[in-house]
Amino acid sequence: MPTQISASVQTALLIRFRAVRSATLQLCSPLTPEDMMVQSCPEASPAKWHLAHTTWFFETFILRDFLPGYTPFHPDFLWLFNSYYNSLGDMPEKKLRASFSRPPLESILAYRAHVDTAIEHLLAGSLDEEAIRRMALGFEHEQQHQELIATDIKHALFTNPLHPAYIEASQPAGEGNATPLTWTSLTPPVPGLVEIGITPDPTAPDAFAFDNETPRHTVFLRPFALANRLTTCAEYLAFINDNGYTRPELWLSEGWSTQRAEGWQAPLYWQRDAASPTGWRIYTMHGFAPLPESGGLADTPVCHLSFFEADAFARWSGARLPTEFEWEYAASSLSTRIAKQNLLSTTSGSQPVTANFIETGTLHPTVAPQVPGLQQIFGDTWEWTASGYTGYPGYKPLPGALGEYNGKFMSSQIILRGGSCVTPATHIRATYRNFFPPATRWQFSGLRLAKDA
Repeated sequence: MPTQISASVQTALLIRFRAVRSATLQLCSPLTPEDMMVQSCPEASPAKWHLAHTTWFFETFILRDFLPGYTPFHPDFLWLFNSYYNSLGDMPEKKLRASFSRPPLESILAYRAHVDTAIEHLLAGSLDEEAIRRMALGFEHEQQHQELIATDIKHALFTNPLHPAYIEASQPAGEGNATPLTWTSLTPPVPGLVEIGITPDPTAPDAFAFDNETPRHTVFLRPFALANRLTTCAEYLAFINDNGYTRPELWLSEGWSTQRAEGWQAPLYWQRDAASPTGWRIYTMHGFAPLPESGGLADTPVCHLSFFEADAFARWSGARLPTEFEWEYAASSLSTRIAKQNLLSTTSGSQPVTANFIETGTLHPTVAPQVPGLQQIFGDTWEWTASGYTGYPGYKPLPGALGEYNGKFMSSQIILRGGSCVTPATHIRATYRNFFPPATRWQFSGLRLAKDA
């Protein structure tokens, strides 16, 4: 039965809802209507579709179930902006999303306004705990799509022959020199059993974790070491110059076949440039920038790598990629230490305010600071791990159509951790599990080396 939530919870939900919805529109503000129609690769969707689909999510899973008398904006939108929820019926093929010239952008914006008004009306009254949980999921879902808008529009503008910038650079792509690469040893408590994942608090329906982060469970870890920072462009260039893309002994079989078939010679967005000191330039959301031999852009984390490239680089380095459990153990330990120093200011207590997230406006990985200890655990680039995407022991997907959100993708995917420079700061946490097929390169994905201690 609906219950009257406290005024403080109502206010917090309303503030979060407005902030998330406003951030999406702000992200699209530099774009023209023509920009918002482009779908430049199979993984991407047009920005206009993202605006509609995130609105569809609130309408479909919250308003239709919890606001009596709600009138849908348009009957065709239920199927037109469905992404992959087969239990809700048919939907257009993903590759056709760029053909949605109708409904026009003004209709999509009117759809958002219609749903936003209804959500605010819902939040003003009695609210079922399940509705609160779905609101929290809706916030996180829209933040995922904010990141996708950034990655998708970067690819769309890059494929334009003019290579226009998303916005002009407010600051250089990279400044200074990265801290030297060192190793941080981590020794789990004897006998090596650590707790991974999260068990949501049933008394706090507005607290959030995706179902694939649950349940909390025990894993065994041996002592290991992590690189103190992410791998840089200069370090990856050394791999390229050492014929890393032509040495099959460095590559997994599928990775070798894939890179040969695709003609990969460098990360996505790297182009040959005779005028550059290294012979390369890199496309960023601020346009192309030459890759220097050291310092600046050369010392920023390399990104837009596939898992196959990250794994090959790790082998070439005489190291390996961390497992997702090693990564989470390190990140959780770091988050706890930072929290004790009062350097965290988020409701989940799991992300450093100093990390390079989308709120910084850099929209590109930045140089690791010259300070000791683990750096860039959160933000800058998603970190490929050595772990396949499967359910934790005892995993249960959400009931109903929302069970399709994560569980049905637990096949042929690799886990990434930590967030990136286009991830919203309040969206990430130490237990967050991102996942993509191993050949994926359009995301801001990089790597951190690991080794046995």
